[in-house]
Amino acid sequence: MSTPKSTHVVPNSDRGGWDSKDSGNSRASKHFDRKQDAVDWARGHSRGLENELVIHDQHGRIRQKDSHGNDPRDIHG
Repeated sequence: MSTPKSTHVVPNSDRGGWDSKDSGNSRASKHFDRKQDAVDWARGHSRGLENELVIHDQHGRIRQKDSHGNDPRDIHG
């Protein structure tokens, strides 16, 4: 099994609340009532996987990204 490229915190339109989902998975890794709880858990999960954390707003738009692994960008300085 390969490591997911990213972990997403997304709103759950069926159950309400927030889900942490790894890219490529149809099911959530974990469900939360509060967004901050989802972000906190997903950040630790993403660090463990050394992938990118992507946080969405209540409309599903990306609001923040945080890389916890090999950053694909070539940044100097």
